Amino acid sequence: MAQTTTPAQALMLAALALPGLQAAAETIPDAASISVDYLHYQDSQPGMDRITVRSPSVTVALPVAGQWLLEAGVVGDHLSGATPRYHTSVSGASRMSDERTGADVRVTRYVGRATVSAGAAYSGENDYHSRALSLSGTLATEDRNTTGGFAIGVSNDVISPVTKTVVGERRHTFEWMATVEQVLTQRDVLKADLSHSRGRGYFSDPYKFVDNRPRERDSTSVLLRWNHAFNDGSALRSSYRWYTDTFGIRAHTLGAEWEKPLAGGWAVTPAVRLYTQSKADFYFDPVYDSNFGAPFPPGYVFGTTALMSADQRMAAFGAATVGLKVAYGFSDGWSVHVKTERYRQTAGLRWGGSGSPGLSRFDAQTWQVGLSKQWR
Repeated sequence: MAQTTTPAQALMLAALALPGLQAAAETIPDAASISVDYLHYQDSQPGMDRITVRSPSVTVALPVAGQWLLEAGVVGDHLSGATPRYHTSVSGASRMSDERTGADVRVTRYVGRATVSAGAAYSGENDYHSRALSLSGTLATEDRNTTGGFAIGVSNDVISPVTKTVVGERRHTFEWMATVEQVLTQRDVLKADLSHSRGRGYFSDPYKFVDNRPRERDSTSVLLRWNHAFNDGSALRSSYRWYTDTFGIRAHTLGAEWEKPLAGGWAVTPAVRLYTQSKADFYFDPVYDSNFGAPFPPGYVFGTTALMSADQRMAAFGAATVGLKVAYGFSDGWSVHVKTERYRQTAGLRWGGSGSPGLSRFDAQTWQVGLSKQWR
Protein backbone atom coordinates (compact mmCIF):
# COMPACT_ATOMS: atom_id res chain seq x y z
CA MET A 1 0.00 0.00 0.00
CA ALA A 2 1.90 3.06 -1.23
CA GLN A 3 0.47 5.94 0.77
CA THR A 4 3.87 7.35 1.75
CA THR A 5 7.14 6.15 0.28
CA THR A 6 8.97 3.72 2.58
CA PRO A 7 12.52 2.43 2.07
CA ALA A 8 11.03 -0.74 0.59
CA GLN A 9 8.89 1.14 -1.90
CA ALA A 10 11.76 3.43 -2.87
CA LEU A 11 13.92 0.43 -3.63
CA MET A 12 11.18 -1.20 -5.68
CA LEU A 13 10.72 1.96 -7.73
CA ALA A 14 14.47 2.05 -8.29
CA ALA A 15 14.25 -1.43 -9.79
CA LEU A 16 12.48 0.11 -12.76
CA ALA A 17 14.68 1.90 -15.27
CA LEU A 18 12.41 4.91 -15.70
CA PRO A 19 10.75 5.99 -12.43
CA GLY A 20 9.28 9.46 -12.09
CA LEU A 21 10.24 12.52 -14.04
CA GLN A 22 13.64 12.74 -15.68
CA ALA A 23 15.37 14.26 -18.67
CA ALA A 24 16.89 12.17 -21.45
CA ALA A 25 20.65 11.83 -21.89
CA GLU A 26 22.23 14.41 -24.20
CA THR A 27 23.40 11.84 -26.76
CA ILE A 28 21.74 8.63 -27.87
CA PRO A 29 23.42 5.39 -26.77
CA ASP A 30 25.27 3.69 -29.62
CA ALA A 31 24.24 0.18 -28.58
CA ALA A 32 21.24 -1.75 -27.31
CA SER A 33 21.32 -3.06 -23.75
CA ILE A 34 19.38 -5.33 -21.39
CA SER A 35 19.61 -5.68 -17.62
CA VAL A 36 18.17 -8.37 -15.34
CA ASP A 37 18.14 -7.66 -11.59
CA TYR A 38 16.96 -9.37 -8.44
CA LEU A 39 16.38 -7.39 -5.24
CA HIS A 40 15.89 -8.83 -1.76
CA TYR A 41 14.74 -6.43 0.97
CA GLN A 42 14.21 -7.13 4.67
CA ASP A 43 13.35 -4.62 7.37
CA SER A 44 12.99 -5.04 11.10
CA GLN A 45 12.27 -3.38 14.42
CA PRO A 46 13.50 -4.53 17.84
CA GLY A 47 12.20 -8.03 18.48
CA MET A 48 10.32 -8.28 15.17
CA ASP A 49 11.18 -8.99 11.54
CA ARG A 50 8.81 -6.96 9.39
CA ILE A 51 8.51 -6.70 5.63
CA THR A 52 10.32 -9.01 3.20
CA VAL A 53 10.35 -8.05 -0.48
CA ARG A 54 11.55 -10.21 -3.38
CA SER A 55 11.72 -8.24 -6.59
CA PRO A 56 12.96 -9.41 -10.02
CA SER A 57 13.10 -6.80 -12.81
CA VAL A 58 14.11 -6.46 -16.45
CA THR A 59 15.01 -3.25 -18.32
CA VAL A 60 15.90 -2.75 -21.98
CA ALA A 61 17.17 0.17 -24.08
CA LEU A 62 17.01 0.02 -27.88
CA PRO A 63 18.36 2.74 -30.22
CA VAL A 64 16.44 2.93 -33.50
CA ALA A 65 17.68 4.57 -36.73
CA GLY A 66 20.19 6.71 -34.84
CA GLN A 67 17.47 9.18 -33.79
CA TRP A 68 15.09 7.28 -31.54
CA LEU A 69 15.57 5.50 -28.22
CA LEU A 70 13.05 3.05 -26.77
CA GLU A 71 13.36 2.21 -23.07
CA ALA A 72 11.16 -0.19 -21.13
CA GLY A 73 11.14 -1.86 -17.73
CA VAL A 74 9.02 -4.37 -15.86
CA VAL A 75 9.18 -5.41 -12.21
CA GLY A 76 7.30 -7.91 -10.07
CA ASP A 77 7.32 -7.74 -6.28
CA HIS A 78 6.25 -10.19 -3.62
CA LEU A 79 5.74 -8.58 -0.19
CA SER A 80 5.10 -10.39 3.06
CA GLY A 81 5.49 -9.72 6.76
CA ALA A 82 4.16 -7.37 9.43
CA THR A 83 3.08 -3.75 9.27
CA PRO A 84 5.22 -1.35 11.37
CA ARG A 85 5.00 -0.72 15.07
CA TYR A 86 3.97 2.78 15.96
CA HIS A 87 6.36 3.17 18.88
CA THR A 88 8.72 1.03 20.94
CA SER A 89 6.09 0.02 23.50
CA VAL A 90 3.07 0.22 21.21
CA SER A 91 2.92 -2.45 18.53
CA GLY A 92 -0.05 -1.98 16.22
CA ALA A 93 1.49 -4.66 13.99
CA SER A 94 -0.46 -7.07 11.78
CA ARG A 95 0.47 -9.62 9.11
CA MET A 96 0.23 -8.88 5.39
CA SER A 97 1.05 -10.40 2.00
CA ASP A 98 0.75 -8.84 -1.43
CA GLU A 99 1.93 -8.98 -5.03
CA ARG A 100 2.82 -5.89 -7.05
CA THR A 101 3.59 -5.52 -10.76
CA GLY A 102 4.90 -2.42 -12.48
CA ALA A 103 5.95 -1.39 -15.96
CA ASP A 104 7.44 1.69 -17.60
CA VAL A 105 8.01 2.65 -21.23
CA ARG A 106 9.63 5.75 -22.67
CA VAL A 107 10.33 6.90 -26.24
CA THR A 108 12.91 9.62 -26.92
CA ARG A 109 13.57 11.52 -30.15
CA TYR A 110 17.04 13.06 -30.63
CA VAL A 111 17.19 16.16 -32.85
CA GLY A 112 20.60 17.83 -32.98
CA ARG A 113 21.23 19.33 -29.54
CA ALA A 114 17.67 18.67 -28.35
CA THR A 115 15.61 15.70 -27.13
CA VAL A 116 11.89 15.12 -26.66
CA SER A 117 10.58 12.18 -24.58
CA ALA A 118 7.19 10.70 -23.77
CA GLY A 119 6.59 8.01 -21.16
CA ALA A 120 3.91 5.94 -19.48
CA ALA A 121 3.91 3.85 -16.31
CA TYR A 122 1.62 1.42 -14.49
CA SER A 123 1.78 -0.13 -11.04
CA GLY A 124 -0.81 -2.47 -9.59
CA GLU A 125 -1.37 -4.52 -6.46
CA ASN A 126 -4.30 -5.97 -4.57
CA ASP A 127 -5.49 -2.66 -3.10
CA TYR A 128 -3.65 0.04 -5.05
CA HIS A 129 -3.42 0.89 -8.77
CA SER A 130 -1.49 3.74 -10.32
CA ARG A 131 -1.19 5.06 -13.89
CA ALA A 132 1.11 7.87 -14.99
CA LEU A 133 2.12 9.80 -18.11
CA SER A 134 5.12 12.07 -18.60
CA LEU A 135 6.59 14.42 -21.22
CA SER A 136 10.07 15.94 -21.14
CA GLY A 137 12.63 17.75 -23.28
CA THR A 138 16.23 18.98 -23.17
CA LEU A 139 18.29 21.52 -25.09
CA ALA A 140 22.09 21.90 -25.03
CA THR A 141 24.20 24.90 -25.97
CA GLU A 142 26.39 24.74 -29.06
CA ASP A 143 29.50 23.88 -27.03
CA ARG A 144 27.52 21.18 -25.13
CA ASN A 145 28.74 22.58 -21.82
CA THR A 146 25.26 23.55 -20.61
CA THR A 147 22.07 21.52 -20.90
CA GLY A 148 18.65 22.60 -19.72
CA GLY A 149 15.58 20.42 -19.37
CA PHE A 150 11.93 20.48 -18.36
CA ALA A 151 9.51 17.65 -17.60
CA ILE A 152 5.87 17.31 -16.58
CA GLY A 153 3.93 14.31 -15.36
CA VAL A 154 0.46 13.32 -14.23
CA SER A 155 -0.66 10.27 -12.26
CA ASN A 156 -3.97 8.81 -11.13
CA ASP A 157 -4.09 6.38 -8.20
CA VAL A 158 -7.03 4.27 -7.02
CA ILE A 159 -7.05 3.02 -3.41
CA SER A 160 -9.39 0.17 -2.39
CA PRO A 161 -8.17 -1.49 0.83
CA VAL A 162 -9.24 -5.04 1.60
CA THR A 163 -10.67 -3.80 4.92
CA LYS A 164 -13.29 -1.82 2.94
CA THR A 165 -12.77 1.18 5.22
CA VAL A 166 -12.83 3.19 1.99
CA VAL A 167 -13.76 2.05 -1.52
CA GLY A 168 -12.41 3.45 -4.77
CA GLU A 169 -10.70 6.47 -3.25
CA ARG A 170 -8.54 8.40 -5.71
CA ARG A 171 -5.48 10.57 -5.71
CA HIS A 172 -4.44 12.80 -8.62
CA THR A 173 -0.95 14.25 -8.88
CA PHE A 174 0.59 16.79 -11.25
CA GLU A 175 4.33 17.39 -11.08
CA TRP A 176 6.99 19.27 -12.98
CA MET A 177 10.76 19.42 -12.92
CA ALA A 178 13.24 21.97 -14.31
CA THR A 179 16.88 20.95 -14.60
CA VAL A 180 20.18 22.45 -15.67
CA GLU A 181 23.50 20.65 -16.08
CA GLN A 182 26.78 22.57 -16.33
CA VAL A 183 30.22 21.25 -17.26
CA LEU A 184 32.55 23.20 -14.98
CA THR A 185 35.89 21.66 -15.95
CA GLN A 186 37.12 18.55 -17.74
CA ARG A 187 36.65 16.71 -14.45
CA ASP A 188 33.65 18.43 -12.84
CA VAL A 189 29.94 18.47 -13.69
CA LEU A 190 27.25 20.24 -11.65
CA LYS A 191 23.53 19.53 -12.00
CA ALA A 192 20.55 21.21 -10.32
CA ASP A 193 16.91 20.04 -10.31
CA LEU A 194 13.88 21.98 -9.08
CA SER A 195 10.75 19.85 -8.66
CA HIS A 196 7.18 20.57 -7.58
CA SER A 197 4.30 18.18 -6.99
CA ARG A 198 0.61 18.99 -6.48
CA GLY A 199 -1.51 16.13 -5.12
CA ARG A 200 -5.25 16.05 -4.49
CA GLY A 201 -7.28 13.20 -3.05
CA TYR A 202 -6.77 10.41 -0.52
CA PHE A 203 -3.52 10.48 1.47
CA SER A 204 -4.57 8.66 4.68
CA ASP A 205 -3.57 5.11 5.57
CA PRO A 206 -6.78 3.02 5.65
CA TYR A 207 -5.07 0.24 7.61
CA LYS A 208 -4.46 2.47 10.64
CA PHE A 209 -7.43 3.13 12.94
CA VAL A 210 -6.46 6.69 13.89
CA ASP A 211 -5.17 8.17 10.64
CA ASN A 212 -6.80 11.15 8.95
CA ARG A 213 -4.57 13.28 6.74
CA PRO A 214 -5.27 16.34 4.56
CA ARG A 215 -6.67 15.67 1.09
CA GLU A 216 -4.16 18.07 -0.45
CA ARG A 217 -0.38 17.76 -0.50
CA ASP A 218 1.97 20.09 -2.34
CA SER A 219 5.71 19.50 -2.19
CA THR A 220 8.81 21.25 -3.51
CA SER A 221 12.37 19.96 -3.65
CA VAL A 222 15.78 21.11 -4.84
CA LEU A 223 18.42 18.53 -5.77
CA LEU A 224 22.05 19.52 -6.31
CA ARG A 225 24.56 17.01 -7.72
CA TRP A 226 28.30 17.32 -8.27
CA ASN A 227 30.41 14.70 -10.04
CA HIS A 228 34.21 14.80 -9.99
CA ALA A 229 36.61 12.53 -11.90
CA PHE A 230 40.07 11.73 -10.51
CA ASN A 231 43.33 10.98 -12.33
CA ASP A 232 43.18 7.28 -11.40
CA GLY A 233 39.85 6.83 -13.21
CA SER A 234 37.70 6.89 -10.08
CA ALA A 235 34.73 9.24 -9.69
CA LEU A 236 33.05 10.92 -6.74
CA ARG A 237 29.31 11.55 -7.04
CA SER A 238 27.81 13.73 -4.32
CA SER A 239 24.33 15.20 -3.79
CA TYR A 240 22.22 17.36 -1.49
CA ARG A 241 18.41 17.47 -1.52
CA TRP A 242 16.11 19.94 0.26
CA TYR A 243 12.41 19.08 0.58
CA THR A 244 9.32 20.80 1.98
CA ASP A 245 5.59 20.06 1.79
CA THR A 246 2.24 21.35 3.00
CA PHE A 247 2.01 18.52 5.56
CA GLY A 248 4.66 20.49 7.46
CA ILE A 249 7.54 18.10 6.77
CA ARG A 250 10.96 19.63 6.09
CA ALA A 251 13.72 17.25 5.03
CA HIS A 252 17.38 17.24 4.04
CA THR A 253 19.38 14.47 2.36
CA LEU A 254 23.16 14.26 1.86
CA GLY A 255 24.64 11.52 -0.31
CA ALA A 256 28.01 10.48 -1.71
CA GLU A 257 29.44 7.51 -3.57
CA TRP A 258 32.93 6.81 -4.86
CA GLU A 259 33.35 4.50 -7.86
CA LYS A 260 36.84 3.01 -7.98
CA PRO A 261 37.96 0.87 -10.97
CA LEU A 262 40.29 -2.01 -10.11
CA ALA A 263 42.51 -4.24 -12.20
CA GLY A 264 41.04 -6.99 -14.34
CA GLY A 265 37.66 -5.37 -15.03
CA TRP A 266 36.56 -5.04 -11.40
CA ALA A 267 35.10 -1.94 -9.75
CA VAL A 268 33.92 -1.13 -6.21
CA THR A 269 31.55 1.65 -5.16
CA PRO A 270 31.10 2.45 -1.46
CA ALA A 271 28.25 4.86 -0.67
CA VAL A 272 26.72 6.75 2.25
CA ARG A 273 23.47 8.69 2.60
CA LEU A 274 22.19 10.78 5.53
CA TYR A 275 18.57 11.90 5.94
CA THR A 276 16.61 14.02 8.43
CA GLN A 277 13.03 15.31 8.60
CA SER A 278 10.70 17.27 10.88
CA LYS A 279 7.30 15.90 11.86
CA ALA A 280 4.06 16.57 10.00
CA ASP A 281 1.79 19.20 11.52
CA PHE A 282 -0.87 16.60 12.34
CA TYR A 283 1.47 13.92 13.75
CA PHE A 284 0.93 12.94 17.40
CA ASP A 285 2.90 10.82 19.85
CA PRO A 286 0.42 8.06 20.73
CA VAL A 287 -0.54 6.76 24.15
CA TYR A 288 -1.80 3.27 25.00
CA ASP A 289 -5.43 2.94 26.08
CA SER A 290 -6.11 -0.15 28.21
CA ASN A 291 -9.72 -0.41 26.98
CA PHE A 292 -9.39 0.30 23.27
CA GLY A 293 -5.78 -0.59 22.53
CA ALA A 294 -3.32 1.55 20.60
CA PRO A 295 -2.57 4.04 19.29
CA PHE A 296 -4.62 6.97 20.53
CA PRO A 297 -3.68 10.63 20.78
CA PRO A 298 -3.93 12.27 24.21
CA GLY A 299 -7.51 13.37 24.80
CA TYR A 300 -8.82 11.36 21.83
CA VAL A 301 -12.58 11.61 21.21
CA PHE A 302 -14.06 8.64 19.35
CA GLY A 303 -15.44 9.60 15.93
CA THR A 304 -13.54 12.86 15.64
CA THR A 305 -12.73 14.11 12.12
CA ALA A 306 -9.68 16.09 13.21
CA LEU A 307 -6.47 15.64 11.21
CA MET A 308 -4.13 13.22 12.97
CA SER A 309 -1.68 10.39 12.36
CA ALA A 310 0.68 8.30 14.48
CA ASP A 311 2.39 6.87 11.40
CA GLN A 312 6.12 6.72 12.11
CA ARG A 313 6.82 8.03 8.60
CA MET A 314 5.10 11.29 9.60
CA ALA A 315 7.31 11.68 12.70
CA ALA A 316 10.54 13.64 13.21
CA PHE A 317 13.53 11.34 12.74
CA GLY A 318 16.89 10.87 11.06
CA ALA A 319 18.33 8.01 9.03
CA ALA A 320 21.67 6.77 7.72
CA THR A 321 22.41 4.37 4.85
CA VAL A 322 25.73 2.74 4.01
CA GLY A 323 26.25 0.60 0.95
CA LEU A 324 28.78 -1.21 -1.22
CA LYS A 325 28.59 -2.28 -4.86
CA VAL A 326 31.04 -4.68 -6.51
CA ALA A 327 30.94 -4.99 -10.31
CA TYR A 328 32.82 -6.96 -12.95
CA GLY A 329 32.82 -6.20 -16.67
CA PHE A 330 33.56 -8.80 -19.33
CA SER A 331 35.24 -7.93 -22.63
CA ASP A 332 32.23 -9.00 -24.70
CA GLY A 333 29.81 -6.43 -23.21
CA TRP A 334 28.48 -8.53 -20.33
CA SER A 335 28.72 -7.22 -16.77
CA VAL A 336 27.59 -8.41 -13.36
CA HIS A 337 27.22 -6.64 -10.03
CA VAL A 338 26.30 -7.31 -6.42
CA LYS A 339 25.12 -4.46 -4.19
CA THR A 340 24.16 -4.30 -0.52
CA GLU A 341 22.82 -1.46 1.64
CA ARG A 342 22.13 -1.12 5.35
CA TYR A 343 19.58 1.46 6.53
CA ARG A 344 18.90 2.66 10.10
CA GLN A 345 16.20 5.13 11.22
CA THR A 346 15.90 6.56 14.73
CA ALA A 347 14.70 9.74 16.44
CA GLY A 348 18.22 10.34 17.73
CA LEU A 349 19.69 10.64 14.21
CA ARG A 350 17.68 13.78 13.45
CA TRP A 351 19.90 16.79 12.76
CA GLY A 352 19.72 19.97 14.81
CA GLY A 353 17.23 18.78 17.41
CA SER A 354 15.57 15.77 18.96
CA GLY A 355 13.22 13.55 17.01
CA SER A 356 9.76 12.41 18.04
CA PRO A 357 9.92 10.64 21.43
CA GLY A 358 9.34 6.92 21.78
CA LEU A 359 9.95 5.93 18.16
CA SER A 360 10.94 2.33 17.66
CA ARG A 361 14.24 1.91 15.81
CA PHE A 362 13.79 0.86 12.18
CA ASP A 363 16.43 -1.14 10.23
CA ALA A 364 16.51 -2.40 6.66
CA GLN A 365 18.93 -4.57 4.67
CA THR A 366 18.94 -4.92 0.88
CA TRP A 367 20.81 -7.19 -1.50
CA GLN A 368 20.75 -6.74 -5.26
CA VAL A 369 22.28 -8.96 -7.96
CA GLY A 370 22.29 -7.80 -11.58
CA LEU A 371 23.41 -9.04 -14.97
CA SER A 372 23.54 -6.79 -18.04
CA LYS A 373 24.58 -7.00 -21.67
CA GLN A 374 25.48 -4.20 -24.06
CA TRP A 375 25.81 -4.91 -27.75
CA ARG A 376 28.71 -2.93 -29.15
